[in-house]
Amino acid sequence: MSHRMTQALWTVATVVAISTLLPVSALNAQAAATPTRPAAAAHAPAQPWKKIPIPALPEFKPEQPKRVELANGLVIFLQEDHELPFINGSILIRGGSRDEPAAKVGLVSMYGEAWRTSGTATMDGDKLDDVLESKAAHIETSGGSANTSLRWSSLKGDFDTVFASAVDLLLHPAFKPDKLALAQRQLYTSIARRNDDASGIAIREAVKLVYGPDSPFARQPEFSTVAAVTLDDLKQWHDRTVVPNEMIVAVSGDFNSSEMEKKLRAAFEPLQRGSAMPAEKFTFTDPRPGIRFAEKDDVNQSNVLIVGLGTERRNPDYYALSVMNEVFSGGFGSRVVQSVRTRLGLAYSVDGSFGASYDHPGIFYVIAGTKSASTVAATKAMLDEVNRLKTDPPSAAELAKAKDQLLNSFIFHFDSPEKTLNEQVTLAFYGYPSDFLDRYKTGIEKVTSEDVSRVARKYVDPDKLGIVVVGNEAEIKPPLSTLGKVTDLDITIPPPPGKPAK
Repeated sequence: MSHRMTQALWTVATVVAISTLLPVSALNAQAAATPTRPAAAAHAPAQPWKKIPIPALPEFKPEQPKRVELANGLVIFLQEDHELPFINGSILIRGGSRDEPAAKVGLVSMYGEAWRTSGTATMDGDKLDDVLESKAAHIETSGGSANTSLRWSSLKGDFDTVFASAVDLLLHPAFKPDKLALAQRQLYTSIARRNDDASGIAIREAVKLVYGPDSPFARQPEFSTVAAVTLDDLKQWHDRTVVPNEMIVAVSGDFNSSEMEKKLRAAFEPLQRGSAMPAEKFTFTDPRPGIRFAEKDDVNQSNVLIVGLGTERRNPDYYALSVMNEVFSGGFGSRVVQSVRTRLGLAYSVDGSFGASYDHPGIFYVIAGTKSASTVAATKAMLDEVNRLKTDPPSAAELAKAKDQLLNSFIFHFDSPEKTLNEQVTLAFYGYPSDFLDRYKTGIEKVTSEDVSRVARKYVDPDKLGIVVVGNEAEIKPPLSTLGKVTDLDITIPPPPGKPAK
């Protein structure tokens, strides 16, 4: 029960008690004799928390991992963490799905799957599963957009045997036809079901709108591209990418760095330097404005996305854009949430971000889920908030709140030695200076309201934004055409080779 409610109940009880003892005239006389206080003073709530001193944030100096570069170009990061008797390791290898042939999209995904399940020349994947399970350890491989990876984890006492198996898998994989076939079937299932979820359709089509349908950052596996991948493709990809000068090895956990370095040198120094993955030049253009609509007649709500090109983290305006993004869409107190969801009640959920990737532009997006009948109103409200970024500078309160949220949350990305290690590996992989994170706090603190307005005017152009809507057209009233020209999206899934389209 609140203090104010308790006080009110006590007052009522007192009056009732006194009234049973005194006549009305006596009560009136007592009231007349009681001195009055100003109403504001009587009801002013105490705010003792404002007197609590708030110290300045300490200097951001997480413990950095030890970095070693071998003569063959392989880079090693070592991060000691003696809290628990575990050791975790990873090998990040340059080259990912954006580098695979357009006719074989899905190759890297299947490579990452079949690499581990096939096992090695001396131990197949099923047997390796049993061995690792008996030690409560694991070894996993995967494929990503810019890299593939091999990761392992074990108790400290099992490190040598688990690491030996990881190195064996790295250097002597045994890609098997049945494991490739299994990976293909899993992708076939994913392709066949990719139109089940309306939000998944909206995000997929928005990415294609921003980067272009044929961009390596937006293309998707099809039955034909998955079927085209052969066992030789997996082997050739492995031989092409697994070279020491294109790899970063990172180990964290309960070990002595000097001893661990010796073990890693013994495993990796004999490897011969190979050809580097060619650095492909990607081009990016702003999406064409307009509305793209995908019909999903089994839903009663719409998924709305307003999208455009974002930026890279190397951009000198990254800090000001980060603050702008926080003012615009950083949680429940942000402009877009307060307007579209809280004040207007037009969306179940609404979110946004001015995306910043490491080596290519991210995506600027505003996304909302809304009732079919409020699709147009919600879209207009989202566009209004985008436009307001350019016309209404953040208030002093908005600016202070945004910067506090960024700085207070930033530290939790590095609250463990392993997180700090992972960030340093990422920076090294993309060629960023090792002190990039040290500059973040200062960069955010220096941002002014004018900086936010300047970057909003420079980078946010409503004429270079596209809109994607996925929903039930019959229930969208008024129709989307009231917002502008509508182009229907074809989300039909091409059939497997040799089979008729449904």
